[in-house]
Amino acid sequence: MRNGKISLAIIVALAVQAASTLIWAGAAAERIDALERQMADHRPTAERLARLETRLDAVQAQLARIESKVDAL
Repeated sequence: MRNGKISLAIIVALAVQAASTLIWAGAAAERIDALERQMADHRPTAERLARLETRLDAVQAQLARIESKVDAL
């Protein structure tokens, strides 16, 4: 860098670094998109699981009541 001029090597290095950053950002965005699609696919399953857990709790409560009545006989 003489007399305030930027050498060609520095310009090329900055261009390569900028291109690498853009490629990395694009790859990261693609991974995020893929994960978001997977989450959207699993959302209905998670909701069904939550409903099943609620039903199971109710069934367990009913079973406990039935057992207590049978034991009282």
